[in-house]
Amino acid sequence: MQEKAWRPWVLLSPALSAVFMLLVIPVCFVVVYSFWLRAPSGADIPAFQFGNYAKFFEDFFYSKILIRTIRISFETVFLCVVLGYIPAYFFYRSKSRYKKAFLLLIMLPFWVSFIIRTMSWINIMGDTGLINHFLMQIGLIQSPISMLYNEFTVLMGLIMYLLPFMILNIYVSLEGIDKSLLEAARSMGCTEWQAFREVTLPLSLPGVSAGCLLVFVLTAGTYLPPMILGGPGNDMIGNLIFKRIIGTLDWPFGSAISVILLFLLFVIVWVYNRYLGINQIFKSFQGN
Repeated sequence: MQEKAWRPWVLLSPALSAVFMLLVIPVCFVVVYSFWLRAPSGADIPAFQFGNYAKFFEDFFYSKILIRTIRISFETVFLCVVLGYIPAYFFYRSKSRYKKAFLLLIMLPFWVSFIIRTMSWINIMGDTGLINHFLMQIGLIQSPISMLYNEFTVLMGLIMYLLPFMILNIYVSLEGIDKSLLEAARSMGCTEWQAFREVTLPLSLPGVSAGCLLVFVLTAGTYLPPMILGGPGNDMIGNLIFKRIIGTLDWPFGSAISVILLFLLFVIVWVYNRYLGINQIFKSFQGN
């Protein structure tokens, strides 16, 4: 009996070892670095003090970037849900023989480098990009319109990066729905819209929830779209960490910012699961 109890842990040991070595230990190093001191000479001095955290919260410049990051993350989640549910539902209901080809097109962006995909927006929305060239060719404008290096372009880059994750999560959830439930709803007199509202939508919420969490966390930690497509006032917290650690080699302060972001994401995910989780959503639907 004791051998059977240990057998699952033995099978899991390679994966758990990899997680421990590649995730837990590096995070612990970052936490330890966040308490170190940055000497005027540029050297990092081992210490245990909260000066790096105090520096972050004393200057509203850093807090403003953190607030902007959370706001853009929520905006990206909302837009990905709105734009992602429709194609996911289309794939779920489609009986076309080209369905697998369409799904392959959704995964096609993963085959291209994230940097190349982000920089492609410069060729689309730049002064000499595709949109400006087309508008000038048809005579709607006489000079290029400035469309780059603002928050809208950053959102476009984030959506292009994260929308496939949302679509695939929702589609997998929809595919798990027993189609006999829809047939039963229609046999009881439900219209197509009522069957969707009462059966399909509630049962697809686990995929929506998983997609929202994944998109939110990835958005909050990204730095490439704001760096390439954003202007001077569109930095996110990932850009701040990158500049501190890579630009100025200020590892203690950069580590402190990373820990603050990690803690904030943990709190948001915990609150989401505790108060807005799938169980609560199902209860609200049942109450209606």
